[in-house]
Amino acid sequence: MNIASKLFCRGFQLAFRAALPVLPYREPEIVGSCAELHGVLEKERIRSVLVVTDRGIVNNGLTAPLEEVLRENGVACTVYADTKPNPTVENVEEALALYRNNRCDALIAIGGGSSIDCAKALGARVAYPKRTLRQLGGKLKVWRKLPTLIAIPTTAGTGSEVTVAALVTEPDTHKKYALMSFPLIPRYAVLDPALTYSLPPHLTAATGVDALTHAVEAYIGRSTSRETRKLALEAVQLVFENVEKAYAHGHDHAARENMLHAAYKAGIAFSKSYVGYIHAIAHSLGGRYGTPHGLANAVIMPYVLESYGACIYKKLHRLGIAAGVCTENDSYETGAAKFIEAVRELNRKMQIPETLAGIRREDIRALAEHAAKEANPLYPVPVLMTVKELEGFYYRIADWRNES
Repeated sequence: MNIASKLFCRGFQLAFRAALPVLPYREPEIVGSCAELHGVLEKERIRSVLVVTDRGIVNNGLTAPLEEVLRENGVACTVYADTKPNPTVENVEEALALYRNNRCDALIAIGGGSSIDCAKALGARVAYPKRTLRQLGGKLKVWRKLPTLIAIPTTAGTGSEVTVAALVTEPDTHKKYALMSFPLIPRYAVLDPALTYSLPPHLTAATGVDALTHAVEAYIGRSTSRETRKLALEAVQLVFENVEKAYAHGHDHAARENMLHAAYKAGIAFSKSYVGYIHAIAHSLGGRYGTPHGLANAVIMPYVLESYGACIYKKLHRLGIAAGVCTENDSYETGAAKFIEAVRELNRKMQIPETLAGIRREDIRALAEHAAKEANPLYPVPVLMTVKELEGFYYRIADWRNES
């Protein structure tokens, strides 16, 4: 990257960091279970709700407690259950039609980050009925108040219940883009460990490492604060202490609860301090191939952390101490190496692969360009990278063993 481009990126990031203390960030009000929502429904004077979710959540009966609470409180309920793993523009528009036809006045998202992101994007469309999602995409395009949005995560990883972002995909172009505005933060977040019991082990693993990625990228970036560093360290500790327990024993209430709070803390940290190239690369793969976001993050993370080199040794050492994989007596370099190896070992224990199948050689240039466009200049990464440098990561993570 040439000097002019570097100066522009760093200047942009510096200006954004300076503005952080005055930006209208807020945290959602935490609710302990669906049964406790009656007070929220009364307070917000909600009469008709659109529940945004996916087929797996409905088939597993996870919406039943919510629907019962709504019935008991005389609130009409319409369910949109067709959200895809990477929510599309079509998902949002279909849900919007249901919202309007049933005269809804509030939104409840129940599921993983995809359902919550779909509901956020839907809320933006309700607030701006004459604008398309593409027009609303990008930074700080949404300023109007959204309908009351309640997020009920059934995974512990994305942190979408506390973030300013919603990711949507255009199926025709395979491009994933983000709406990033403060009104997208849900008003309420229901953190109920019982709703995560049925999450399969492979999703527990991928979403858990997704939360870890949020905390790591928030901590190693150049726009941190005392608050975000503290939250990131706490999240890393919680993940390393609990994710394997949740993976092996899905009904471990304490582990599930701790993972929900790890995701929540990491979500606040990266909302304020942002992420980096791990996420940019993962988003490009999700948009092009539908690669699950948490899985992509988990595979990519060790490679990107290694590439940053000595400039993050001290920070990785601190993360390693929080994770319990190194000590104060280790050098920064040794601590950093131990932390990266601990991430790899965590992946191995939970059967997360080191590579990803399906990446096509002819797509790599476009994927890298998409990642660079997303990350530069917004993400305050430790080291700025060019499109050519980003291409290298796709070659390193690609599994071409079955290539004909």
